[in-house]
Amino acid sequence: MSDTKHELKRSLGLIDATSLVAGSMIGSGIFLVTAAMARDVGSAAWILIIWLVTGLLTMSAALSYGELAGMMPNAGGQYVYIQRAYGKLVSFLYGWTVFTVIQTGVIAAVAVAFANYSAVFFPFLENKIFTIGESFVFTNKQVLAMFSIILLTYINTKGVKNGKIIQLVFTSAKLIALFALIIFGLYVGFHTNTFSDNFTNMWDASKTVLNENGTLTITKLSGIALLGAMGATIINSLFSSDAWNNVTFIAGEIKEPKKNIPRSLFLGTLIVTVIYILANVAYLALLPLHGTPDGTIMQNGIMFASQDRVGAAAASVIMGNIGVFAMAGLIMVSTFGCNSGLILSGGRLFYAMAKDALFFKDAGELNQHDVPAKALWFQCAWACILCVSGRYSDLLTYSTFASLLFYILTIGGLFILRKKEPDAERPYKAFGYPVIPILYIVITAAICFTLLVYDTRNTGLGLFIVALGIPVYYLFLNKKK
Repeated sequence: MSDTKHELKRSLGLIDATSLVAGSMIGSGIFLVTAAMARDVGSAAWILIIWLVTGLLTMSAALSYGELAGMMPNAGGQYVYIQRAYGKLVSFLYGWTVFTVIQTGVIAAVAVAFANYSAVFFPFLENKIFTIGESFVFTNKQVLAMFSIILLTYINTKGVKNGKIIQLVFTSAKLIALFALIIFGLYVGFHTNTFSDNFTNMWDASKTVLNENGTLTITKLSGIALLGAMGATIINSLFSSDAWNNVTFIAGEIKEPKKNIPRSLFLGTLIVTVIYILANVAYLALLPLHGTPDGTIMQNGIMFASQDRVGAAAASVIMGNIGVFAMAGLIMVSTFGCNSGLILSGGRLFYAMAKDALFFKDAGELNQHDVPAKALWFQCAWACILCVSGRYSDLLTYSTFASLLFYILTIGGLFILRKKEPDAERPYKAFGYPVIPILYIVITAAICFTLLVYDTRNTGLGLFIVALGIPVYYLFLNKKK
């Protein structure tokens, strides 16, 4: 049904918007990535500093976005900001990258994480359906992952109210569960020597590599080598803290958006930053930082937690074997709620693109529930394909790099619009302008440069995907003519 009779309804308040920010950020990453970071830097103090820097970067970006959100409280959010500052080509490249890898890639990865942890309770999900060659295996887990995406998409096509309820319930549940993990973790951990042992030589950094023959190679890090290692491994914490900008996509359905979007960006990123840092303190209180690949949970430590499941290992220390199931349940709740927010918001960006004739025309229509249902189904279809492909983990690595590039561009747009449109209405002005936005751009650019040096293949693929959007953009222009 055409949106000539329907329009987006402003029905989401500050709590709903804040829930969307926090709920979209908290997926499975916080329960997993600290293991890889421990192997990369091997220092309790440096790990916490990386998480702190990640939080400060995320919050400073969110505060800068607040000004743009106040100026342009429209559906599409970041896509709209980029277009106003740089024009349609650059904004299309952003939307193209969001559709091909950033949004859909994250949705696929989070859905597969949901299915992986569901298999703890339902082992038959591990069963293979078919294989192609030696590398491709299709299992019941992938079927469940796709079904969860389809289910959440269907629910979100029935009106923003349904998506709002799911988001609020699941975000509240995982915040309560995370606070419980932190409180009980600190209580149990501080009755042992683990925390003090981890911080005895807290500034001694090293990189640990597990060789094919099972031996470990440990390289001490200092100076430029340490900065390089930190710049490369911060991609893990940045991925875990991403998707905070999704609330801007749904600006057309938020009440008093000029006030509530900047506030929700700040509150949501602040809440998650505090939780992430405290969760890592709890891990360090419960588990040794260093470990070996074989042995008990305590012998594995954070560094070699089974399948990098640091959260599950920490829960096992608190509750014993039942902790594995408790953590699996928490991550199921966390990932399901996370995808609800990602699916809800992503469709609005593609709706905005379609209204500019830069996406499939049908995606620009609203259904009888005032929701861009067809845009949601386009997103669903591609995310399901990524689940089947089995390449979502690669997509995430280079999509995070591409995402950082567009964050830099968007915040750079602050300076452009201040010059081009000095008299434009700005209900909220970026905190600490111009110092904090400049610091964000410089630090994030340094991280991107480090990633180019240390992970050239994946970052190069990220740039390739962005560039691939250029000919696609001109195809849409020709079709429009």
